[in-house]
Amino acid sequence: MTQYKIETHLHTAEGSKCGWATGAEQAEARLFEGYDTIIVTDHFFRGNTRPERSLPWEEYVDQFCSGYEHAKARGDEIGLTVLFGFEDNYQGSEFLIYGLDKDWIRKNPDLRVWTPWEEYEHVHGDGGYMVQAHPFRERNYLRGFGLYPMYTDAVEGINSSQSRIMNERAIWYAKQFDKPLTAGSDVHGIPNVGGGMLTQKRIRTIEDYISMVKNREPYELISIHQDDKPQGGPPGPEFFEKLEKQKADMKAFADEAARKLREGR
Repeated sequence: MTQYKIETHLHTAEGSKCGWATGAEQAEARLFEGYDTIIVTDHFFRGNTRPERSLPWEEYVDQFCSGYEHAKARGDEIGLTVLFGFEDNYQGSEFLIYGLDKDWIRKNPDLRVWTPWEEYEHVHGDGGYMVQAHPFRERNYLRGFGLYPMYTDAVEGINSSQSRIMNERAIWYAKQFDKPLTAGSDVHGIPNVGGGMLTQKRIRTIEDYISMVKNREPYELISIHQDDKPQGGPPGPEFFEKLEKQKADMKAFADEAARKLREGR
């Protein structure tokens, strides 16, 4: 049976301050890694966002969405489906919002101050879908867990940037409230991560994705956790040499995919 690989949680350098691969580089890297679809979910206003918060609202939104737009443009060239989402933050709890677009954000500047229950009402009212990301994430800047089962549609059960125990807790939590599960890599750069979901149908629109999760159609969570990745200290020269080679390889791979797409092969 053919399976399709989807990345549901991805950051770009244009939209997220912690992102260090551009939208175009993310598209090339994820195609090279074998993904069919990616969803760009940059950190929004209350999170680790890249654009200056002091900008006029429309200018902020334009800059915020540019990572997605650059990924989408390159994805169209190389045959990768690129979809839009964003990651909002409320007092340390984060939510992946799907099914809305740039115009919706422009029309809702109060989004910057909504509580999760207010956001849930507005997101649902306009056809969107709200997933709690990594609900049991532990970081030294967090003071606990904010759980909102009444104001989320699903739970990110496996986040490949979190430890196995954090993800096991997330899966347990979702089961307690009968929430659908999702999985994503939370990828911020170029090196392979490999997480996300395997689907039986290719996800071509954000509505396809929402419908699949909401209706619990068959899909598989890719079980990769932070513990599974090699641990080490600060990267040395070998890392950057390897990274430059990987960038060259993925660009060549993407250019060849673009050529075949233009020729209809």
